[in-house]
Amino acid sequence: MSNDFSPLIKPITLGSGPKAVTLPTPVILAPLSGVTDLPFRALAKSLGAGLVVSEMIASWAMVRENRNTMRMAEVVAGGGPSSVQLAGCDPDAMAEAARIAVANGADLIDINFGCPVKKVAVGQAAGSALMRDELQAARILEATARAVEVPVTLKMRMGWDHASLNAPALARIAEASGITMITVHGRTRQQFYEGVADWDFVANVKQAVSLPVIVNGDITTEQKAEDALRRSGADGVMIGRGAYGRPWFLKQVSDYLTTGVLTQSPSLEDQKAILLQHYRAIRAHFGEGPGVRLGRKHVSWYSHGLHGSAAFRAQMNRLDNGAAVEQLIHDFYDPLIASGFVRQDEMALAA
Repeated sequence: MSNDFSPLIKPITLGSGPKAVTLPTPVILAPLSGVTDLPFRALAKSLGAGLVVSEMIASWAMVRENRNTMRMAEVVAGGGPSSVQLAGCDPDAMAEAARIAVANGADLIDINFGCPVKKVAVGQAAGSALMRDELQAARILEATARAVEVPVTLKMRMGWDHASLNAPALARIAEASGITMITVHGRTRQQFYEGVADWDFVANVKQAVSLPVIVNGDITTEQKAEDALRRSGADGVMIGRGAYGRPWFLKQVSDYLTTGVLTQSPSLEDQKAILLQHYRAIRAHFGEGPGVRLGRKHVSWYSHGLHGSAAFRAQMNRLDNGAAVEQLIHDFYDPLIASGFVRQDEMALAA
């Protein structure tokens, strides 16, 4: 590290007054349907994420106080702010859902204008579809921002497709509507998650507004986080798939962006302990049967890159008993720990 290293991120304060929220390190866990449930968010937060955001929640389901929806919207107690992300196409429903989320402890409300899936963007005219209707988008932004005292943020894409890259224009509308921060995923709706995120385009959004802007998409290493920030001029990063199976990664990115120093991942023994903590929390939150099924993908992600992991995953996916899965985790990890095994992607740093 050079002695003249200048931090690439600094604290961001959203809103004003008693409900203002400060993010000391704007390295944010992305909202990921079926992934960023309460156990995952709580773990990421405890390991140093600057902000965690709930799975996308349908505003109409929140207003009806659907039991599963309310569970999805639970916030992580203590240790910094939590955000609840809402999606919908009706301004009144979005406003009421925001009020309910805040009453249940949300420190921030995030509005989803980025979801590309057909059910949301086409079937419900929500998510990324709202980037094609700026008037309705403005109504939703204004209604939601007026409804609550906490800061309201926006997550969107570059546009519906490459013929309509209107994120800068929509960002200006958002700023005028009372939105306090904007996250841009560097893809269009039509790209879904294919191709490469365009961090350079995000610079156009940053230049269009005075709000903090967060860059999102393809940030899977510390160096990519740095590259995304330098190319976009953004104020922080949002990490999604890069955190799969390594909830400690957000703290590593924070450390690198503030000090210029690459920090080692937890030891394999500590990774195993984090995995077990996470797996038990999933089962406690969802119940034994659903928890075992939901936990499979997380256990698989944690084991990625470890010797013999394919056979381990195949065996684990056949088990429907949590205690048996835990024993299999011990049987798989313990010999690797004893042998001093290090993942290929961690060897250079450990050297």
